[in-house]
Amino acid sequence: MKILLLGGSSFLGRAYASEALARGHEVTTFNRGRSADDLAGVEAVRGDRDCADDLARLVDGRTWDAVVDTSAQQPAQAAISARLLRERAHHYTLVSSVHAFTDWPARTVTEDSPLHPCPADTPPDQPLGSHLKAGCERAVLEGFGAERSLVLNSGLLIGPYENGGRLPWWLERMARGGKVLAPGDPERTMQVIDVRDFAAFGLDLLTARTAGRYITTALPGRLTFGEWLETCREIAGAADTRLAWVEDAPLLADGPDKVDPWTELPLWAPDLPEMAGVWLADTTRAEAAGLRCRPFAETARDTWEWLRTRGPAEDTDAEGRKGRKEAQVRQGIEPTKEQRLLAAFG
Repeated sequence: MKILLLGGSSFLGRAYASEALARGHEVTTFNRGRSADDLAGVEAVRGDRDCADDLARLVDGRTWDAVVDTSAQQPAQAAISARLLRERAHHYTLVSSVHAFTDWPARTVTEDSPLHPCPADTPPDQPLGSHLKAGCERAVLEGFGAERSLVLNSGLLIGPYENGGRLPWWLERMARGGKVLAPGDPERTMQVIDVRDFAAFGLDLLTARTAGRYITTALPGRLTFGEWLETCREIAGAADTRLAWVEDAPLLADGPDKVDPWTELPLWAPDLPEMAGVWLADTTRAEAAGLRCRPFAETARDTWEWLRTRGPAEDTDAEGRKGRKEAQVRQGIEPTKEQRLLAAFG
């Protein structure tokens, strides 16, 4: 098949491109060329999806069997892409997220759960928010047609080339050694999916011209947070790396060392009502359609091998970065703050 990837070079887009090339498909990628290099073997078209002239140049003289959109963040982006491509491709896959559902993360979500009330014609350049993914979905379905559209509501993606920094942070933290702050309940279950398994499943549905919606993440209950951290320790840990478990309450207590769930200690989801369903998305439909997920240990090993060739860990010491022009760190606790918490509770 001839496949157009809107994105195609960074993490999920890269996984789609790699899997599609391995299956013998012809792949065109459309991106600005800033995030990462395109894979060898694709036709790389440079452009900004927010620029009408760039999109017109993309479609000039080209048609595809299918489109995979891994980069839409604004409904306006999805709307213009769907309108422009509906006469030039037969099938449109939009990678959305469980964030699009109003019930997530407080409650279990299914494909029939209500979406955030964000219209397809939402003006461009909105501040980022979960509701925008719902607007992207509506824009694709209205512009391309429900009978030719596939929406994949992604769960938490991990794996080599991860740009979210969650699994990489834990692996690199284990590699630094010493006592590691392990937050919350080690028996709390998780749902994480290897980006390569996600892309393989998405391409299976694409080649079958499947329409509809699928929540696409791992089966609930396959992995605990304790197993996550212990696996990271086994794979990347230094000789003296050891876990120090601290219950939720001290970490959530108001004060200068209060810890932000999910980001300061990546993927820590405390036992709070507003996070009760964070790892309980219903994957029944996707599993029935053939979704298969590899063991977490395999993903962690492959990610660690990539990290060892990628280079040093991202600097998480905010104090040491004061006055330097560097991007804000998205994941990870400051080492000095972690040490204070360990001294108090670990």
